[in-house]
Amino acid sequence: MKPFVLTLGEPAGIGPDCVLLAFKHQPKLFENIVIVAKACWLQGRAKELGLSIHVQSCGSDLKHNKQDNTIWVFDPTADEARDVQAGKPSALEAESVVTCIRIAAEMCLSGQALGLITAPIEKAILKDGGFDFPGHTEFLADIAGVDRVVMMLASSQVRVALLTTHVAIADVPSLLSIEETKAIIRITYQDMQQKMGIQQPKLALTGLNPHAGEQGHFGREEIDVLSPALADLKDEGLDVAGPLPADTLFSAEMRSQFDAIVCCYHDQALIPIKALSFGDAVNVTLGLPFIRTSVDHGTALSRAATGDINYTSLIAAIQMAFDFDISSQRSNA
Repeated sequence: MKPFVLTLGEPAGIGPDCVLLAFKHQPKLFENIVIVAKACWLQGRAKELGLSIHVQSCGSDLKHNKQDNTIWVFDPTADEARDVQAGKPSALEAESVVTCIRIAAEMCLSGQALGLITAPIEKAILKDGGFDFPGHTEFLADIAGVDRVVMMLASSQVRVALLTTHVAIADVPSLLSIEETKAIIRITYQDMQQKMGIQQPKLALTGLNPHAGEQGHFGREEIDVLSPALADLKDEGLDVAGPLPADTLFSAEMRSQFDAIVCCYHDQALIPIKALSFGDAVNVTLGLPFIRTSVDHGTALSRAATGDINYTSLIAAIQMAFDFDISSQRSNA
């Protein structure tokens, strides 16, 4: 059986900790996972945490067998092994971090791996090293050669998708367009069918402005952009409500009516889901030709190697990737 691949993100952050502690408590979850990373990143952190876990290397074919207390690792880098100091990212490791993500994605594209699970990167240190992308999502889209992807966060409480992601609030209105709104919602709808197994997704779209613009008194984006886009999508047969006021849409009664809520900007989506599900939500990239899930938190540098972390989001990301694979198989049957 082909494995999933998992990248550690920033090796000085809590990515290695999450993997090691999750493995310690749920080793069976890792039986069909290969970590794409430098083995020393895990070995060093295991020593700091006082964990006796065997880190075993495999080749680029990703073939491995089930062994008790063993994490399987494939190292695609050409760099020498270097000690990583917990909590202190180094520019020396930036190229290796990017290489691991790129190779893992290429393994998914080639069919060697079933999908990709990612731990958080330290964007500032990568940018200083020449990484020219806002984050994982945009980098993976570039590798896959797709023009557009959708950032979704999902939990048992709610799913949210974003029309715009890592941009300044001041830039959001100019980035909203009828065609872009339709494209994002189409991708969300189609991937919920094909990857999540929801045959007829019910979606809602938030307004950009307070009270969804109050009929144009608080802004015209709902009238000029969002409503025309929804009218076209409804003509295509998509079940999308809105634009609706965001301040009430996330109430328990309202959100339970929809399979996902599409939001206009980053914090409009992430504040409610993190308030409801922080530590249990999963970051999902829709629109890629492979499954990609990720944790919903950052590198937490100050907690690296302390053992005082919550690794439940990683477990949720792994389980969701497995569930997506099962749903995809059913959709393609």
